[in-house]
Amino acid sequence: MTIFEQIKSLAKSRNITMKDLALKLGFSENLFYTWKKTNPKAADLEKVADYFHVSVDYLLGREEKEELPELTVDQILDSVENYSGGELNDSDREILRIIIEAKKAAIEKENKK
Repeated sequence: MTIFEQIKSLAKSRNITMKDLALKLGFSENLFYTWKKTNPKAADLEKVADYFHVSVDYLLGREEKEELPELTVDQILDSVENYSGGELNDSDREILRIIIEAKKAAIEKENKK
């Protein structure tokens, strides 16, 4: 899979268009399409990898499996905002924070058994 195809797949799985993704990351709206014919800059690849919480190696096709890093609650909440395309209000953010922290605690408790 090419870099472009890898990014397109990640964007599709998170319900964001390539144009919206490019603009959100501060790129020109058609940048990803130029990557079909040219090599991207390392810094640009890092930005995309950070946005999707994957490694640059994953984008380059060197890793077959999408790595799921250990995320903080704030990173998870930011991902929810990115996924929904808008910002969460303070009330919704706090409710989700409580749910996420409770789930993480339950998982940690289960893993200790």
